[in-house]
Amino acid sequence: METKILLENGTNELEVLEFVVDGNSYGINVAKIREIIPYSPVTPVPNAHPSVEGIFMPRDTMITAIDLRNCLQRGQSQPGGLFIITSFNKLDIAFHVDSVVGIHRVSWVDIIKPGATVTTAEDGISTGIIKIDGKLIIILDFEKIITDINPETGLKVTEIEALGSRPEVEIPILIAEDSSLLRKLIVDSLKKAGYDNIIKAENGQEAWEYITKCKEAGVLDKEVKLLITDIEMPLMDGHRLTKLVKSDDETKQIPVIIFSSLVNEEMRRKGEDLGADAQLSKPEIGNLVKVIDELLAK
Repeated sequence: METKILLENGTNELEVLEFVVDGNSYGINVAKIREIIPYSPVTPVPNAHPSVEGIFMPRDTMITAIDLRNCLQRGQSQPGGLFIITSFNKLDIAFHVDSVVGIHRVSWVDIIKPGATVTTAEDGISTGIIKIDGKLIIILDFEKIITDINPETGLKVTEIEALGSRPEVEIPILIAEDSSLLRKLIVDSLKKAGYDNIIKAENGQEAWEYITKCKEAGVLDKEVKLLITDIEMPLMDGHRLTKLVKSDDETKQIPVIIFSSLVNEEMRRKGEDLGADAQLSKPEIGNLVKVIDELLAK
C-alpha cells in the first residue's frame, strides 16, 4: 500500500488508517499495510490461539488471519467485513476488522502516549491516541498483539546466548525506543553481549536532546559512539532523528542503526536516503550485535 508520505524523508509525520471494530475507532500506521481486501473464508487451524481465525491463500501466499475483535476482548468476529493485510517483522498477517474509515496524516508530536490509567507499558496494546475532529482514535501495537499470540515472533533473545562469552566494553551506545518492554529487552541483550554502557531514550526527541546537550558541552565523542533507533515513536520518529544526526556536521560521524519492525523494502530505501548506516528488523537481535561490532570496529 503506497502513499505519498512513504516517499518523503524525515518529516516526522505518518499516515494512520482509521478502522472500526465493534463500533470503536482504531488506527494502524499505513507503512505496515500491504493491502486491504474483502473478507474471505479461512481454514481453521487445530489447537491454534483463540485469536487466530485460520489461514487462507490470496495470490498463492499463505496468510494467517487474526480476529482483532477477539484480541480486543470484544467477542468473536462473524464472516464479513475486511482483512487488513500487514507486513512487519518479516511476517504477513491479516487482521479482521468491521470496516475502514480513511487515512489521516498526522505528526508524531500530536500522538498522545496512553497514561497509566489507560494501560500499563508492559501489558497494553495501544501505542498512542490521536484526536481527529473531536473523535479519539486508538493506535494499536500490532507487534505486541502478534507477540502475545506467538512469543516466537518477538525479539529472539536466544540468539545472544549463541554468541558465547564476550568481554565487557564501556563504549557508550544511545538507544531510542518508546516501548519500555522492548527497551528493557534490547538493553538486557546488549549487556549480555558485553555492551554495558547504554543510554536510554523514550523517543527521538529525547535522544536528540541528549545528543545536543553532549555536543554543546563538548563531550559528544565521549558520550555517544553509536545510536540505535526505532522508527515509530511519539514526539519524534526514528527517521526524523536520523535526518537530524546525519545532516549536522558535528554529529554525522555517529553510526546510526535503525532497528524496527518496519524495515521493509520501501522503508529501507528511505533509511538509506537519510544516511542510516544499518537497518535491521526487530527480531534480529543477534544480527544487531554483529552489526554493532562491525560499525564500532571501523
